[in-house]
Amino acid sequence: MPIPIFNTVASFFLKRRITQIDLFKDYPIEVQHEVLRKLVVYCIDTEVGKKYDFKSIDSYNDFKNRVPIVSYEDIFTDIERNRKGEQNIFWRTPVKWFAKSSGTTNAKSKFIPISFESLEDCHYKAGKDMLSLYFNNNPNSQLLAGKCLRLGGSRDIYEKHSSYYGDLSAIIIDNLPFWAELSSTPSSKVSLISEWEEKVEAIISESLNQKVTSFAGVPSWMLSLLQQVLIKTGKTNILEVWPDCEVYFHGGVSFDPYRSLYKNLFPSDDFKFFEIYNASEGFFAIQDQNNSKELLLMLDYGIFYEFIPTKGSERDIISLADVQLNTNYAIVITTNSGLWRYKIGDTIKFTSLNPYRIQITGRTKHFINVFGEELVVENAEKALSITCEITKSSLADYTVGPIFMDNDKKGSHEWLIEFEKKPDDLEKFIEILDLNLQSLNSDYEAKRYKNSTLEIPKVVVARKNLFYDWLASKNKLGGQNKIPRLSNSREYLEELKVMN
Repeated sequence: MPIPIFNTVASFFLKRRITQIDLFKDYPIEVQHEVLRKLVVYCIDTEVGKKYDFKSIDSYNDFKNRVPIVSYEDIFTDIERNRKGEQNIFWRTPVKWFAKSSGTTNAKSKFIPISFESLEDCHYKAGKDMLSLYFNNNPNSQLLAGKCLRLGGSRDIYEKHSSYYGDLSAIIIDNLPFWAELSSTPSSKVSLISEWEEKVEAIISESLNQKVTSFAGVPSWMLSLLQQVLIKTGKTNILEVWPDCEVYFHGGVSFDPYRSLYKNLFPSDDFKFFEIYNASEGFFAIQDQNNSKELLLMLDYGIFYEFIPTKGSERDIISLADVQLNTNYAIVITTNSGLWRYKIGDTIKFTSLNPYRIQITGRTKHFINVFGEELVVENAEKALSITCEITKSSLADYTVGPIFMDNDKKGSHEWLIEFEKKPDDLEKFIEILDLNLQSLNSDYEAKRYKNSTLEIPKVVVARKNLFYDWLASKNKLGGQNKIPRLSNSREYLEELKVMN
């Protein structure tokens, strides 16, 4: 089918979805309760369903009082059983795909189950909705008259115990329906290349002569690719390379540090930036208005949402019906992949209750995820402990912040460390710390591979009592006041460096 005709036909069908989106916007609570009912009924005869007697659950209160809230560590054993071939544990249909990501406290990686239903009714449905909402805001768009330059994960799909694992993006690309493949560049073969430098060369080679109208990918990775495109072509911005491009769909990390860099890459007031909120565990929200920082919570993807106020406890958990504006909540999800009351570790706040729109506010733990590395405190503490042991050094305090990308400079992490006993060779300390972080966190390892996105960390030695003096200056001396270990901003780091 010629591309212009495809754009007309596809955009017509995509716009029809808006009616269904309007339905869950008008009846959000009813839609969410129906999602929960279907999930419970569907899994009555699973191990989880029998354990918690799903057959007798008649209401949200029954569900809340009977099924426990869990983290990955709580269900790790059952997931490993599933990966080795056992089925019908937490989901009725066979689960053979697992999205690999980092962030768990007891292993380098965690493996999130991906069912056929979650691929079809969540991830792929969300991909179509992303386009539907964009067309609804931009009715004259020629988005599908060209192709979307997509940037997926940098790892292949691996097989173990008759199950498969890899980056969620790799799993999605490997299972894409024909309509998505037709409108995307590069090809699946190129998208799934493991070697980052080889992948970038292949993407540029395959896509330069295509009519690219949109982009989709994580900002840090996409920035690295687009900078290589400019070097390769000698152009000053991306609009000179692909004059028909009109939108960049981004997610995975905060866009704020990258916004000015992307404005330089796409120097036009007509170019749009649309944010999405997806994770290995599911696709949750999509920007539904031009030039907005709010995301519409998608309520009919087979995901039931609950929320824990970050200033409260798990006993204070509520459903969508009881949320309030501008209150920070930790998200708990029940999904069509068999995650039951699962804490994903993200925090959000509601900016609108009619319809339900949100903003992502952070994580339930200190972390750095500016470049998609998902470095958590547990990783940092363990890496420091091992490094100090190897280098026969010891430390009193530390904090870590990002070094943001700047034009042709790649990102990094800056560590401000107050040593009790300094290492004899600081450069060796940094090298060992970096290697330990890579061994503990697969996402950090991927970003550090050949300096593709992250360069080796920078360590600044703090003077004695720096952190004590900083806390004193804020009247926060005492056992309940702690140094912020990891941060997505440089606020704490800059304050401390001034005092240093």
